[in-house]
Amino acid sequence: MPTVSVKRDLIFKALGRPYTDEEFNELCFEFGLELDEITSEKEIIIKEKGEEKAKDASDTILYKIDVPANRYDLLCLEGLVRGLQVFKERTNLPRYEKIIPAPGEGQKLIITEETVQVRPHAVAAVLRNITFTKERYDSFIDLQEKLHQNICRRRALVAIGTHDLDTVSGPFTFTAKAPSEIKFKPLNQSQEYTASQIMDLYRTDSHLRHYLHLIENKPLYPVIYDSNGVVLSMPPIINGDHTKINLNTRNVFIECTGTDITKAKIVLDIIVTMFSEYCEKPFSVEAVEVVYPNGKTHIYPELAYRKEKVKPELINKKIGISETPSSLAKLLTRMCLKSHVIENGKNVEVEIPPTRADIIHACDIIEDAAIAYGYNNIQMTIPKTYTIANQLPLNKLTELLRLDLAAAGFTEALTFALCSQEDIADKLGMDISTTKAVRVANPKTAECQVARTTLLPGLLKTVAANRKMPLPLKLFEISDIVVKDPNTDVGAKNYRHFCAVYYNKSPGFEIIHGLLDRVMQLLEVPPNEENGYTIKAAEGSAFFPGRCAEIFAKGQSVGKLGVLHPDVITKFELTMPCSALEMNIEPFV
Repeated sequence: MPTVSVKRDLIFKALGRPYTDEEFNELCFEFGLELDEITSEKEIIIKEKGEEKAKDASDTILYKIDVPANRYDLLCLEGLVRGLQVFKERTNLPRYEKIIPAPGEGQKLIITEETVQVRPHAVAAVLRNITFTKERYDSFIDLQEKLHQNICRRRALVAIGTHDLDTVSGPFTFTAKAPSEIKFKPLNQSQEYTASQIMDLYRTDSHLRHYLHLIENKPLYPVIYDSNGVVLSMPPIINGDHTKINLNTRNVFIECTGTDITKAKIVLDIIVTMFSEYCEKPFSVEAVEVVYPNGKTHIYPELAYRKEKVKPELINKKIGISETPSSLAKLLTRMCLKSHVIENGKNVEVEIPPTRADIIHACDIIEDAAIAYGYNNIQMTIPKTYTIANQLPLNKLTELLRLDLAAAGFTEALTFALCSQEDIADKLGMDISTTKAVRVANPKTAECQVARTTLLPGLLKTVAANRKMPLPLKLFEISDIVVKDPNTDVGAKNYRHFCAVYYNKSPGFEIIHGLLDRVMQLLEVPPNEENGYTIKAAEGSAFFPGRCAEIFAKGQSVGKLGVLHPDVITKFELTMPCSALEMNIEPFV
């Protein structure tokens, strides 16, 4: 969950009254938030860097508030105060207004086709006649950073740029150029650099170096110019110093570029709705015309309101309360979801404002009704269906086997469910097409290409990592393997396997055979062909010829045991003989 730090005195002033720490904690809880910590800038620096560094730090009390990750409207002081004031019914929810300038008078952002390969989307808006103070400015910058880390996914999906509109002239052009062709003075720098030099400059910067990888390997870098060729920004890295905002800025041009147009529109809506309250005409935003490479135009921000209908019975049933439709509408209105009863109480019509991108489904509306009602006010009731939980038989058998296998002198290992194709095929002398392996789409590493179809490679890698331990090494694992199965709804199926290996100067086939007999004894399966188990000579690509046997139980093949082939041992970087046993334990449940 994101944490929002607000100055105690500032939030109390905005709320119109002081609170004790306990009262404010209770208020946050009622609103579905959590007061995580009460601290100060000085205390934070002392914790992180020691008392020496904290000498000149502020003693101002800070409240650190945990906010749900999908509530982008609560990531700044303005949104937090607005939400709490509406919740306590001290103010009404504002109506956000989009002002569309007369033809030829508004701002225009032109997107060129070169951006398609790098950052194809852009949206923009203008905050007119805004008044900044030091606190408002700090909150404005902090909200951008919070959004960058949250919905923008560290600028990968969206990057925000804010500029002093009075220092540039439109129309603006969002294009992409070769790094050597882009030259401007970056924010808070004293000289001009080319785009390549800027990347080198920020390679050691503790903040910006984390974003360089987003474009550094691209042939073209995205850049925004005004009509005079002045660079506004090179998203997602840095803004130009020319358009830097300060406390005297009156008109702010906001642009959001990215790879996800939906996220870009949400981010723009959040920024303008949070800070338009400081405009000369509160809660009004000047629209910008965005022209796409195909000639089509769109007006941003959208600031779209939409309406949803929810049945009062559904809300009451899901929460476990029995409120009237008008009472439920009042509860939702307190959560910034303006609502009223329609159709003689059959439905509650809920208006979703542009600040609430988290409202996707009726369940989201019901959750807000529950928060407004108060979780502590919901009566506790005994469920109508009375059941006693029980362990799954397969898991119970697994736990019992683990205890007895450990008692037999084997050490349990837990290995990764994902592995490389090489581990389950090439190293075991098999072709990947015969394994029925479930592949991972776009794996991040070679070690996570497929789901394992056998436990053996994981145990052999564990042995290889512990070669310095005294011999013999006796390991076992009971876990799931995954294979493709077209008969299931997901196209794959899990099987619970048991695998054991014995690694020593001699193969120790008799040890593994003895372990199999002990397992069957525990499972109460007698050693006979009719209704018990038996082993028959077989061949396996991972096993030494003539040293492999197949295990049959209850009329079906359940696994194999034998001495591993020298090639397999070598491929897993082992140097001594090894015998192994692997079987499916599900038939014995």
